[in-house]
Amino acid sequence: MVIRRATKDDATGIAEVHIRSWQETYKGIVSQDYLDSLKAEDRKPLWEKSLSESPDKAPVYVAVNPDGEIIGFASYGKERTGKVNAYGELYAIYILQKGQKAKNGLKLIKAGVEELLKQKYKSMLVWVLSDNGSRGFYESLKPQKAGEEVVEIAGEEYVEFAYVWHDLESLLELVRQKL
Repeated sequence: MVIRRATKDDATGIAEVHIRSWQETYKGIVSQDYLDSLKAEDRKPLWEKSLSESPDKAPVYVAVNPDGEIIGFASYGKERTGKVNAYGELYAIYILQKGQKAKNGLKLIKAGVEELLKQKYKSMLVWVLSDNGSRGFYESLKPQKAGEEVVEIAGEEYVEFAYVWHDLESLLELVRQKL
């Protein structure tokens, strides 16, 4: 498995992982009709724009299998809400189920945190649906719970938790130990 910086040529693969992982991760949590309605071609323009406009300030990393298929991605940047005491943010991390047991999540976190540290960020936030079965992954990296809010998805309300790492150097060390 290779972890590398995404380019705009990766937009299609990232969009496909984004949709398929939502369908896998949120099955039984979010409306099945909504999940079935999601299309990679609808998400692709968002990723083309993101990968073209600010690849240095908001880096995206991909996990690519030996066949050249993107099986996961993570995107990072400046904290967007101002609601939580953090400078950086893990905007999204999604890995297809078939790639979740090979420490790809840790590898994507490592790449992103290293980049945020180069950009002089000291802390990082991530928002996670409270019912997300992957919450344990984040919790294993010892964040502090910094708040929660209600978000709407497909007309339904869900609780989302904010997790913060106030010391990215310590997070990076923990990730390295787990790898």
